[in-house]
Amino acid sequence: MLMEADLPDDVDALRALVLEQARKLESADAEAERLRAIIEAFRRHRFGRRSEQLDQDQLQLGLEDAETALAEAEAASEAKAGRPRSDPVRKTNRGSLPAHLERIEQIVDVESNACPCCGGALHQVGEDVAERLDVVPTTFRVVVTRRPRYGCRSCESAIVQAPAPARIIEGGTPTEALIAQVLVSKYADHLPLYRQAQIYARQGIRLDRSTLADWVGRAAWYLRPLRDHILDELRRSERLFADETTAPVLDPGRGRTKTGQLWAYARDDRPWGGCDPPIVAYVYAPDRKAERPQFHLGDFAGILQVDGYGGYAALPRRRQQIRLAFCWAHVRRKFYELADTSPVATEVLRRIALLYAFEDDVRGLSAEQRRAARAGRSRVIIDDLHQYLAARGRQVSAKSKLGEAIRYALTRWDGLSRFIDDGRIDLDSNTVERSIRPLARNRKNALFAGSDEGGDNWAVIATLIECCKLSTINPHQWLTETLTSLANGYPANSVGDLMPWTVVA
Repeated sequence: MLMEADLPDDVDALRALVLEQARKLESADAEAERLRAIIEAFRRHRFGRRSEQLDQDQLQLGLEDAETALAEAEAASEAKAGRPRSDPVRKTNRGSLPAHLERIEQIVDVESNACPCCGGALHQVGEDVAERLDVVPTTFRVVVTRRPRYGCRSCESAIVQAPAPARIIEGGTPTEALIAQVLVSKYADHLPLYRQAQIYARQGIRLDRSTLADWVGRAAWYLRPLRDHILDELRRSERLFADETTAPVLDPGRGRTKTGQLWAYARDDRPWGGCDPPIVAYVYAPDRKAERPQFHLGDFAGILQVDGYGGYAALPRRRQQIRLAFCWAHVRRKFYELADTSPVATEVLRRIALLYAFEDDVRGLSAEQRRAARAGRSRVIIDDLHQYLAARGRQVSAKSKLGEAIRYALTRWDGLSRFIDDGRIDLDSNTVERSIRPLARNRKNALFAGSDEGGDNWAVIATLIECCKLSTINPHQWLTETLTSLANGYPANSVGDLMPWTVVA
């Protein structure tokens, strides 16, 4: 930034200096505009036609880097201009800081209360108030519990002392709040235990990774009945979503990993105005056998919305009270991959887009209202699409990618069109796919589970954390209170009162 002392006295030199500063400012503005264009391109990539090509995590990383570079360019531009720029207006969080946060007030006052003009006494006529968000890095503290012992001077035989508070880790050092912090960091923030140990070490807290693992395992033992209760709750639902994802597990005998499975079962009735709270439960299994979902679902009777995995197809054959509804997003995905080279795929995508556009109009209506609305417009689209696919399927090779995509849709047509006659059914199973993403992110960071038991612990704790998220409550606070209750012997037949959704009921 130029100071007054830096300005030349010569007019020509001053003119040259002004022109040079203007060129520098123009260059900084151009760089800022270029970075804004990059950010907008990223956002179009997220919401535009080719949105499925970029992984969500990659998109966020790209946006972070581009927005960081933009902030640097704007700071340089402001410094060269000699003042903060007011255009363009940038998004801020001003005025939206949560009311529950502690306020630390500081007063910045004038040095003298004497008027600079006449020397008279100044009086306050108002004030400017600005709030900034501050942070205190994770701070450890030691909770010291003292239990006085009392003796009787008369008989000198009785010793009286209050019992020690119950703990999740008997004889251990962590409070339930610290255990909750470890669980949330590992399963919600995707920080493996060895990284957490490194973070704690920076504050002089030496906690071995195996110690943290012991805490997690013991907490999972206490929390398992809650996960099982959630599964029981899901089995009583009218409609469920199901999906599964791989869970690499260490196989010490062979010196490598084997492929386990984390099965996800979710309920979300909000799109059709249902009253039951949205929940999800995960179950670990060492394989992907078709009998796994049958065992997990128990006596469930209703609609199961799934992808095209053949293992689900066996469920209705074995138990007639289950009806399958398939996912249009999976159908769309197969044609999307061919859209650049196939006019047929492009036309199929256009018709599927019409279905989704209509679903936006009926989202949130009652099940009966959705059914009545779909009976007209959606049925016409579905019937025309079925005829179109059947006709094109006879014209293309069954072994081609397009032939496979058409066959995938036609062989599942009953389940794909079931939503028309039942307003409780959605077009796709994206609800449960969204619940799978946290598992995938954790898998990327942790690489694999250490054993089948570790995979099961993963499923138990992830279930409770994701249910907290669905109920929009703080998982750390909920886990702290729940672990404290369980340590104090909360009745096993009343764990339903501890469920995350009861907090907001």
